[in-house]
Amino acid sequence: MIKAIFIFLLAGIAEIGGGYLIWKWLREEASGWLGLFGGIALVLYGIIATWQAFPDFGRVYAAYGGVFIIMSLFWGWLVDKKIPDTYDWIGGLVCLIGVFIILWPRN
Repeated sequence: MIKAIFIFLLAGIAEIGGGYLIWKWLREEASGWLGLFGGIALVLYGIIATWQAFPDFGRVYAAYGGVFIIMSLFWGWLVDKKIPDTYDWIGGLVCLIGVFIILWPRN
């Protein structure tokens, strides 16, 4: 389980970081280099996600969505200096509960 969590976090950093760099490039007119590095990070995200041991693509990506919501709140707080409010955290918690339900072992 520790390996799965590590892969979720690594993939989340690549996905959120890549999206953020492309956002900065296109929305805030930052250097095209940021867009290039963002694209590379997004490709790496796609590769990293395949390292999960879970056999089901749909479930893994649904679970990633919930984890990435929480990670995005922290990214916004730490990198963009936008403090999440109570509703952000409640919504993130609901998504995280969904992740546990999706990944719950089945017969």
